[in-house]
Amino acid sequence: MDVFQEAKHWLKNSITLKLLVIGILVLILLIPAEMIKSLINERSLNWKGAISEVTDKWGDRQVITGPILTIPYKEVDMKDGKPFEYLMFAHFLPEKLNIAGKVNPEIRKRSIYKVILYNTKLSANGYFGSPDFAALNIKPENVIWREAFLTIGIPDMRGIRRSIEINWNNKKYVGNPGVLNKQIVESGINTKVEVSPDSGQYQFSFNMDLNGSEYLGFVPLGKETHTILESTWDSPGFTGAFLPEKRQINKTGFNAEWNILHLNRNYPQQWTSDDKHEVSQSAYGVELISTVDHYQKSMRSAKYAVMFLFLTFLVFFITEIINKSRIHPVQYLLIGISLLIFYTLLISLSEYIGFNFAYTLASLATITLITGYALSVVKKRKAGFLIGAFLLALYGFLFVLLQLEDLSLLIGSIGLFIIIATVMYVSRKVDWYSPVAGKNN
Repeated sequence: MDVFQEAKHWLKNSITLKLLVIGILVLILLIPAEMIKSLINERSLNWKGAISEVTDKWGDRQVITGPILTIPYKEVDMKDGKPFEYLMFAHFLPEKLNIAGKVNPEIRKRSIYKVILYNTKLSANGYFGSPDFAALNIKPENVIWREAFLTIGIPDMRGIRRSIEINWNNKKYVGNPGVLNKQIVESGINTKVEVSPDSGQYQFSFNMDLNGSEYLGFVPLGKETHTILESTWDSPGFTGAFLPEKRQINKTGFNAEWNILHLNRNYPQQWTSDDKHEVSQSAYGVELISTVDHYQKSMRSAKYAVMFLFLTFLVFFITEIINKSRIHPVQYLLIGISLLIFYTLLISLSEYIGFNFAYTLASLATITLITGYALSVVKKRKAGFLIGAFLLALYGFLFVLLQLEDLSLLIGSIGLFIIIATVMYVSRKVDWYSPVAGKNN
């Protein structure tokens, strides 16, 4: 009987066994933690689906490429001992390209989701030099001047709100849908223009009324490309191959200016069908950034779930050792579930009130719940409030990490070092070979 009582006492009070049980609980709680990540991904996909549904009717991300002057020419080759004639194309880029535009943002709602749209009024002008076929080793008699055409690349044609009229050497041409040659761009407008071997410069200009969403970009095809954009959107992100030379951002919006030379990109001013150049890689522009990035931040916070479970359980365990109290594994499980419910609260609230406010409410609710539960379980006010203070510091620490993306690794490493050092200091006098609770328990 004494052996049975001793075994029972060991099962109740063994520190090793308690640590093993806590470890198993952490592993079990990792399953719902992964389910929470899946939930965040699902909600994020729903959000992207809502964006796609709206932009399909309005206009997608737009990158304007052009104008490009293309002139067909004939090549003769021998096939089976007979001359064989086939059609080739020579592409010429403008010497000067000036683009100016105003981006008017608009937020549309689809269910509980917000979608950033815009309408832009663009004006472009510049000039082409005289096509130099000699530099391309093309014989003048093979050039088909009458078939020359201009191409302007527009990725999503649904965004065009007005017909596009191109002024070419003081003659007006109406843009036609589609591209006649897809070597450079896949989608856009085209028009035939008058080009002759004895002409000099070719002046051009056109205006564009265009709808799009989230991003507006340009490809710097000019030997000199100058772009000016302005908008009332106060949180732009300048992305792509080139950043603006000048920019100003304030609460009323932004304005930005780019000056790009042909020397800054990796393709020439003219080439033929034999060559291929990915001009889109040199695109630059502005992204209308939404401050509602709650899914990304929620996912980042969920990745710290294991750390939260481990550290919180560790604090409760040390409290249990120091105060000679006993906390049942079921109570540890309830505490762990409370920590995980924080993430579901965070996701659901952030969809309505934004991430920062949602994080504040969800963390305060979780801290209050666990602190109140700790006061009833530990039965010592000082220990219960110390657990609450620890949770408050832990959630505050995570919030800082989520805001400091670039410094998150550095701050996180320092913070974890301080936490472990604190735990080691507090538990330095604990006799880990003694029972969890006294003999009378």
